[in-house]
Amino acid sequence: MNLNARIPAGPLEKKWDRHRFEMKLVNPANKRKYNVIVVGTGLGGGAAAATLGELGYNVQCFCFQDSPRRAHSIAAQGGINAAKNYQNDGDSIYRLFYDTVKGGDFRAREANVYRLAQISVNIIDQCVAQGVPFAREYGGLLANRSFGGAQVSRTFYARGQTGQQLLLGAYQALERQIGAGTVRMFPRTEMLDLVVVDGRARGIVVRDLVTGDVRSHVADAVVLGTGGYGNVFYLSTNAKGSNATAIWRAYKRGAAFANPCFTQIHPTCIPVSGEYQSKLTLMSESLRNDGRVWVPKSVGDKRAPNSIPEGERDYYLERKYPSFGNLAPRDIASRGAKEVCDEGRGVGESGLGVYLDFADSIRRVGESVIRERYGNLFEMYQRITDENPYEVPMRIYPAVHYTMGGLWVDYNLMSTVPGLHVIGEANFSDHGANRLGASALMQGLADGYFVLPNTIGDYLASSKPEKIDVSHAAFRDAEAEVVDRARRFVDLRGKRTVDSFHRELGKIMWDKCGMARNAAGLKMALEQIPRLREEFWRDVNVPGSDRQLNQALEKAGRVADFLELAELMCIDALHREESCGGHFREESQTPDGEALRNDERFTYVAAWEYAGATNAPLLQREPLVFENVKLSQRSYK
Repeated sequence: MNLNARIPAGPLEKKWDRHRFEMKLVNPANKRKYNVIVVGTGLGGGAAAATLGELGYNVQCFCFQDSPRRAHSIAAQGGINAAKNYQNDGDSIYRLFYDTVKGGDFRAREANVYRLAQISVNIIDQCVAQGVPFAREYGGLLANRSFGGAQVSRTFYARGQTGQQLLLGAYQALERQIGAGTVRMFPRTEMLDLVVVDGRARGIVVRDLVTGDVRSHVADAVVLGTGGYGNVFYLSTNAKGSNATAIWRAYKRGAAFANPCFTQIHPTCIPVSGEYQSKLTLMSESLRNDGRVWVPKSVGDKRAPNSIPEGERDYYLERKYPSFGNLAPRDIASRGAKEVCDEGRGVGESGLGVYLDFADSIRRVGESVIRERYGNLFEMYQRITDENPYEVPMRIYPAVHYTMGGLWVDYNLMSTVPGLHVIGEANFSDHGANRLGASALMQGLADGYFVLPNTIGDYLASSKPEKIDVSHAAFRDAEAEVVDRARRFVDLRGKRTVDSFHRELGKIMWDKCGMARNAAGLKMALEQIPRLREEFWRDVNVPGSDRQLNQALEKAGRVADFLELAELMCIDALHREESCGGHFREESQTPDGEALRNDERFTYVAAWEYAGATNAPLLQREPLVFENVKLSQRSYK
């Protein structure tokens, strides 16, 4: 396996412009001769499909939702970063680049991160032109707020529904191309396999989720924008339908999977309320601009929050990280909450919660201003908890949110399978070991609108794929495997539901590979997961037929993939004997409990190669070279 990252030579700030000039082009008349498949319609996939259609390519776009605008990007709340320095507070492209590399604990490629910071300034202009209703100052200028891991205000937002508004912009651009005939849309359709012909990605096998029909689609290049794999933990902030099937099937066809153990725990989530809860609800990180995080100073203090005097409260993030305070990065804020709860100072019935208090901000700026900034978030919180956050503090606790790992891609966003491009959260490329808040929307739109449309042309012009159709043996074989797998599920007739297996897997992963990991726990997980997977294939119950609408069958396929991916995540976490970002190995920490990296041994991307069902995956390493940022112990104090 070749891990050539194809990073351009030259100064950091000139790499992308130089690379765009050196790439081969497809002339406008020839673009009509090429077919491109885009899987996923979130900010990455939707923007890519719309832009490729606008350029003149023939695009087939797939999503398992009933409409492209139901992609999970719609759930993003707090904002999108861009280095425009509208606040005149010292921001710049280089500062956004540095904050992102440091926030990712020096485990990301410099070239990719700098390109992301460069493109960020164009994204806002693109979205404003589409009519995205960003918040504005009194004079009409676009407003900004702060997010974790930064000391400047660079986050553009639309109240607490930024993802929804950005996705509607991309969706309208996509619908325009569907109307123009350059994009053909396939909703309620799930990708179940990647077809590789002569070493190149040439299409996909899909299942129509309404009729059960299995069919193939051919293309000259395939783009995956299918999001992350946080639902491997069962309880997460992701939509219930979010899954890893597309990238996992691509992994088993030869695409390397990079840094799978790098998962992000978000610090501001509504705490778990019961054993049979099926998902968790995010409270935007933007709330930490005006909310102060605290717990009682005394262990076991169960008084109502407004009854606890100021002197008996511990504003632990402000105490431990005075420079950043409540805007410490997500991994640090999450571990801080776990630490005080482990000490017995957590709040709520379960003791797994901390307060996010807006009383000071309401006194300072008034309730009307807080309503303007966060009104829909406060309303959502009150509907779920029946508590009024204008009168009492919110209760929050960390939860699985984002995955920094994903399929390995080079600078052109192409995986180790030529012709297979991977964008947004589905790839590993920009965030290192911890994503800064408000950077997911930035990466998805950067990849979809600005990076991929340039780089995919270079691939098509260089490779000149030969014409094939679905009668090719590779397509027939892949279809047969998909059909056989579905029939195997419905023929099992076991006694346990799919959800019961998923819930058990999630508990193993949260306990052994969650906010903190250690060698003993990971080794135990690597014994438990194969046993659970074996029981799943022996005793899962999937009612109904594979030839009709069958949501139990959909879930079974996705959980089967999670059961395999979970093992790879634990293998990766066990091999990385250091702490960095969201990967916190208890054996590797500083005397004051902070993450301790091992730069001599682990300054690389861990890219895992599938070696067959009965063999251990093979580790490939891409060294990370830092020429512009000095490796240092991360500090937010």
